[in-house]
Amino acid sequence: MQQTMPALFLGHGSPMNVLEENRYTQAWRHAGETLPRPRAIIAVSAHWYTRGTAVTAMEDPRTIHDFGGFPQALFDTRYPAPGSPALAQEIADALAPTPVRFDHEWGFDHGSWGVLIKMYPDADIPVVQLSVDATQPAAWHFEQGKKLAALR
Repeated sequence: MQQTMPALFLGHGSPMNVLEENRYTQAWRHAGETLPRPRAIIAVSAHWYTRGTAVTAMEDPRTIHDFGGFPQALFDTRYPAPGSPALAQEIADALAPTPVRFDHEWGFDHGSWGVLIKMYPDADIPVVQLSVDATQPAAWHFEQGKKLAALR
C-alpha cells in the first residue's frame, strides 16, 4: 500500500533560524527525521509572488538570499538541493487547465530553504518551488492545492 505523504505548513520565522538551534529548528529537524522520506518536495513560499502560476523547472536551482541586515554567515549559506524538471511537469499537468510557466531563474528563497536546511540538511531530495499567483484570491489557491493533493 502506498503511503500518502503529509502536507505541511511551516513558517520560517527569522532567517537567523538557519544559523541557530532553538525549539523551532529542533522541531523541523525532528520532522525530517520522523516523517516518511519524500521522493521530492513541492515548496510554496510567500516570498515568490508572480502574475500567473510559475514553477521552478531547472536541475540546479540557486539559493536566494532575499533579506538584508544579517550576518555574512547567513549570506554564505547555500542549500544545493537538486531541482526536478520532471516534477515541474507533473505539477503543470496536475494544475491543468491553469497555465503554468516553467521558470529557470528563481531558485529557492529563504522561505523554503530556511526550513529545508534543518529538515533535510543533506540537501539530497529534489525540491521544486511553486509561486503564489498575486492575481488570484485565497479560494483559488485552495482549489489549486486540492489539485496538487494527487501528487502526495
